[in-house]
Amino acid sequence: MSSVDLAVQAFRELEPEDFKVLSTIEANMGRFRYVPGNIVSSSSGLPRKDAKFRLGRLNGFGLIFRWVGSYTGYALSAAGYDCLAINALVKSNIIEALGKPLGVGKESDVYDVLTPQGEKAAAKFHRLGRTSFRQTRRLRTYVGERRHAPWLLQSRLAAEKEFEALKIVHRYGVAVPKPISQNRHVLVMGMIEGNELTEFAEIPQPEKVLEEILFNIRKAYLDSGIVHGDLSEFNIILKQDNHILIIDWPQFVRKDHPSAENLLKRDVRNVLHFFDRKFKVGMELDDALRSVKGG
Repeated sequence: MSSVDLAVQAFRELEPEDFKVLSTIEANMGRFRYVPGNIVSSSSGLPRKDAKFRLGRLNGFGLIFRWVGSYTGYALSAAGYDCLAINALVKSNIIEALGKPLGVGKESDVYDVLTPQGEKAAAKFHRLGRTSFRQTRRLRTYVGERRHAPWLLQSRLAAEKEFEALKIVHRYGVAVPKPISQNRHVLVMGMIEGNELTEFAEIPQPEKVLEEILFNIRKAYLDSGIVHGDLSEFNIILKQDNHILIIDWPQFVRKDHPSAENLLKRDVRNVLHFFDRKFKVGMELDDALRSVKGG
């Protein structure tokens, strides 16, 4: 069972006091690896006996970890963090129900959701704790200089940055899912219907698909001032109408970033290499870059 499934299952049983304890642990995890029980009690405003009862319930649901050493402390599990985000999104009338998983990757889980208006959308749960923290600090620009960023902070920063990117490029008509909302490590966006390019053995009119991808890279770069930074066949969705969506934007940089030119070149090279290898559609890198950059 995934942490999201565990969170949804527990969500139905939780009471306001349980969420108060979860929020208290979350708020103190920057200070403590394991938040002491007396801190949970004093910060949540619950009597010690009530706080102890709630901690036992949450531990039983799998929403927190209990650690016993020189003191007894508690930390959020991935399911506990999921629960806090889901609760916030439900209370703010962003989502009403979670459905089936749309995709599970190394750094995120994507589920379909239903809005209170009855519309389908997608919820992306960032999971940066699945990769090595050392590698994450080295490779991910959104962590910045926070050398000791815990997994929940890294995941939240990734969601915030991706939401920021989607809001910018969507405004300029780049083919991306519509950004709807973001809370903690969860990003809610328009429904993603289709499959990753890498899943297709063949596609109709691959030249036109490549042309559309390059056109959207160009719009992101020239109109939005943004470079995707991690573009490949794994985050380009081909829809049933043979049009595309570009997903996974947490590593974006602005065009004035010192690495923007190199990242843009790598994005374009990745796409060209894939189309040449998989569909025998060739294009010179310099020609594609000139087109993307407005030449």
